[in-house]
Amino acid sequence: MLILASQSPRRKTLLEWAEIPFEVMVSDTSETYPDTLPIENVPVYIAREKARAVASQLASAGTPQRMILAADTVVVLQDEIIGKPNSREEAITTLRKLSGNRHRVITGVVLLHDAGETAFADTTWVSFHPLTEEQIVFYVDKYQPYDKAGAYAIQEWIGVVGIQQVEGDFYNVMGLPVSRVVQVLNELGIRNQV
Repeated sequence: MLILASQSPRRKTLLEWAEIPFEVMVSDTSETYPDTLPIENVPVYIAREKARAVASQLASAGTPQRMILAADTVVVLQDEIIGKPNSREEAITTLRKLSGNRHRVITGVVLLHDAGETAFADTTWVSFHPLTEEQIVFYVDKYQPYDKAGAYAIQEWIGVVGIQQVEGDFYNVMGLPVSRVVQVLNELGIRNQV
């Protein structure tokens, strides 16, 4: 059985939708990265740290090594990584920046397995309609998107009313390019239920 090294309810849901058996195991890791790292490599770097932390936890417990899946998602606007907001004001400011603009969502995925490591990143472009201040404040106050990169979740109200266009994998924006994960698992000889 696969281990998902993530607390994200969205990643959990996507794996369930794909009928992939898994269990969740998380080990606290810092989401920091070297300043010199190219933006495209940042989510893979963080995902690798998450996967290795869980592998270390398994090894310390004397548990046989199992396949571990970790992922990390970053939102990038004009070559600036926009992280998770730390406050209501920061969430509002972030959505003001995204309003009427096109940005990248990059999810890094790392699979640790018997043969070593498989890692990749998937990029989706997202364009927002111009958002009113009232829409932004309503969304932040009702949905409190403080655990979400870029201060929004595409599957929530803001995505339904505010997203103009998505170029690439929709589910990548939710936090996991699940169809590509399934392809990689198939290549590694791991089949899902169907």
